[in-house]
Parts: sequence; structure tokens; C-alpha cells
Amino acid sequence: MDPMTAGIVITVFLVVILASGLWIGMALAAAGYVAMAFFTSRPPGLIFGSTLWGSNNSWALTALPLFIWMGEILFRTRLAEDMFRGLSPWVQRIPGRLLHTNVIGCAIFAAISGSSAATAATIGKMTVPELRSRGYGDFMIVGSLAGSGTLGLLIPPSIMMIVYGVAAQVSIGRLFIAGIIPGLLLMLIFSAIVAGYALMKPDHIPAREPRLSLKAKLWESRRLIPVSVLIILVLGCIYGGIATPTEAASIGVAGSLALALLSGGLDLSTFWGSVMAATRTSAMIGLILSGAAFLSTAMGFTGLPEQFATWIIAMNLPQPALLAALVCIFLVMGCFIDGISMIVLTTSVLLPAVQSAGLDLLWFGIFVVLLVEIAQITPPVGFNLYVLQSLANRSIGYIALAALPFFLGLLVLIVLITLAPDVVMWLPAQMLGQSG
Repeated sequence: MDPMTAGIVITVFLVVILASGLWIGMALAAAGYVAMAFFTSRPPGLIFGSTLWGSNNSWALTALPLFIWMGEILFRTRLAEDMFRGLSPWVQRIPGRLLHTNVIGCAIFAAISGSSAATAATIGKMTVPELRSRGYGDFMIVGSLAGSGTLGLLIPPSIMMIVYGVAAQVSIGRLFIAGIIPGLLLMLIFSAIVAGYALMKPDHIPAREPRLSLKAKLWESRRLIPVSVLIILVLGCIYGGIATPTEAASIGVAGSLALALLSGGLDLSTFWGSVMAATRTSAMIGLILSGAAFLSTAMGFTGLPEQFATWIIAMNLPQPALLAALVCIFLVMGCFIDGISMIVLTTSVLLPAVQSAGLDLLWFGIFVVLLVEIAQITPPVGFNLYVLQSLANRSIGYIALAALPFFLGLLVLIVLITLAPDVVMWLPAQMLGQSG
């Protein structure tokens, strides 16, 4: 059968079983089985076994559960609350005032968790009641949390970067470094959105709190020291070449346990809760990776990726047109499947076409992560929307509307890195050299 026809049949089958409510990882594996059984002459069982082992037998992938566990430990201790109290005195004079703690707090927590949902949930549990009690409107509270929570995917260490790095065989350390400048720019874009909203809707922002002296601000900022030390320790080990991302993740887990113990927030129930939550999340991601790897292998045997790449090359699209088409594809996919599935499903199909168009895979990784960030706040599957629905007791529609300005902010950054690729490529070249 023609590979394109096989691709259409498999896609329809996958959409149907996903709509039935079957777990995503199992649905991907089932679609791969159908592809192997009906459209190739290869034995599905043998291929599944070898693919399952190959997709999970990766040293780089071991960083994933460790970073997830580190985030879960901090999620359950008072270190996150201390971070809010340490930040709040410094944003009183900026339009939007304490709303900026959502942006800054998410950025800081992103640097130690790597998970978008964990970032939004952790910061949201602290800031939603605090901001409501001080008179801030719900619209920008939940909007800024939904948008800023996505920083967990871009600011290193990032779970999505690890997944992409393993799937595309790109250095995870270089990906982490490449995400720093775009992450800082995205923070500025989000803060500008908050400030613009405050200037347009001043009645939704309460009056300034009493001015604190510099000494008082510095005293409150002492609460940021433990988290800051942990961030510097983990990222410094990676960027300084002292440790691999996996080894740095182990250091991060040990450091978060030590900080939680010293702060008095670690007991047996907290420890066990963090272990079980990290295990559940890691198992979910592992199942998705396994199913998607099998589907990708099966699709490879059908010949669809090569035909798709040939088709795109034959269209001779200029890079801007190709990237615009990819943005549209990922935006549609983001409405229906999660970010990890988006990455592992599309990697084998898109990378040959991307490379033939002369795009650097390191730059493309950041491009893809930004598109996955958009998926986190795109209904009906956007994880951040559901996290905030439980925290703010608002409808998905309300939260999605509040997140719309930040959705547009992400698109602005995508345009920016497309027009100026050095935003992504400059720092890795400086820190690791062109061949790093």
C-alpha cells in the first residue's frame, strides 16, 4: 500500500482510540502495531520488544525522573512559600506589582523543577490565595500563572529538552544552555504583558503597599538564598562541565532533600509522597515514550517519513514558509495531545525535512519546545489549564481566555528567534564552542 495511504489510515485509527479514552502510551503502541501488522512484512512483536528496550535504555533519560523528583520534594516543602515572600518586596513599584511574582517565581522554580505543570501548581498554591486576599483580579492572576508556568519547559533543566535531546540525538547540555536567553526574553515578554494589563485596567490592581527600606527588602530576600544556591549548584555543575545532566539531577535531589530537612518541611509522609508522585509521573512519561518510539519505528518501516520529507523537499519551501507550516501543525496537534507525545511522534518524521532545509537541530529543539509550551495553555488538552482550574475554581474557558495574551507572547518569541537565530545559538557557541 502507498505510504501516504497507510499514514492516513494509521492517523485515523490513532485519533479514534485516543478519543475512546485509552491511555496515550498504549494508544500510540496500538497504532504502531496496526502499522506493522497491516502495512509491513516485519514481525510486530519482535520489533516492539527491541524498540521498547532501545527507547528506555538511555543514560541521558535517567535525568528525567530525578528532576521530576527534585521538583516534587520542593513542591511539598515551605521553600516555595519562602520564595514568594522573598520576591514580593522588589516588585511593588512596577506596574502590576505583585502579579510579577507569578512570572519571577515560575522562572525560579522552573530552574529547579523542569516541569510546566509542577511549576504552575507550586507557584499557584502560594500566590492565588495571597493575591486574591490583597485585591488582585482573578483574570490576570490565572492568566499570568498559566503563561508563566510554561517557563518550566524552556528554562533549564527542562524535561521536554531531555525528551527532545534523546529523540533527536542532540546534546542535552547544549539544549539547556540554548534555552537560557529565550527563557529570559520570555520572562520579559510576560512581565510586559502584566504591566500593560495593569496600565489598561488600573482598577484591577490594588494600591501600593507601604514602601520598605532597602535593609528590610534585603532581609526578606534572605528567603531566596536556599533556592538560589540549589539552582546555582545544579546548573553550575552542568555548564561548568563538572557533571552530566543526569549527575547534576542527582545532586539536585540530594540538595533538595537536604534543604527540605533543614527547613523542617521533610518528614516520612512528605518524602514518601514525593517518591510516589515522581514515580507516577515518570511511569506515565516512560509509557508515552515507549509507545511513541514503537509507532515512530513502525512508521519508518512503512516509508512514510521518507516520503513526507521528500514531499516537503520537493515543495522547495523557503525556511520561513516551512516554519510557518510547522507552527500550524504543532498548534493543531497541541489541541489534542500532550507535549511529550508531540515531540516523540514528530521527531522521526520531521527531522529529515528540517535538516534538508538547513535548520540546525539545536535551534529547532528550542523552536519545538516553544510550540509545546503553547500546547500547555491550549484547550482542550492544555495541562496548565487543568492545574489552574483546580486551584482557582474557574472554568477552563475562563482560564484559556486569561492565558490568551501569554499565548500571543509565545508566538512573538517564536517570530523573534526565527528572525534572529543567534538568540538561541549564541550562548552555546560562546560557552561550549562550535563543536561542543
